[in-house]
Amino acid sequence: MRIIGDIPHPSLKITVFKNGNRFSVKFEDGHVEQTYKFDDGQGIESLPDVKRQIDATLLQKVEKGIEEMKIARLMTLKRNSIEAESDEFEEII
Repeated sequence: MRIIGDIPHPSLKITVFKNGNRFSVKFEDGHVEQTYKFDDGQGIESLPDVKRQIDATLLQKVEKGIEEMKIARLMTLKRNSIEAESDEFEEII
């Protein structure tokens, strides 16, 4: 897999990869990421073709999904660190 380009965005890092006959587009924001894959033959043969697929509708859904992922990550960290802290001390009789 090799990086063939980036797509500018104000808050996300968007990287386009090529692996054989497949393009992957990775959207990153901090500790979370989403990846979409497109096969050759779906009208996608080059970086400009990939860029045309990343339209406002897809970006809106990606941003919403990333926000949900960030919340889920934060909640699991909080939930599990609270449980871990409560298990640290032995019971005193």
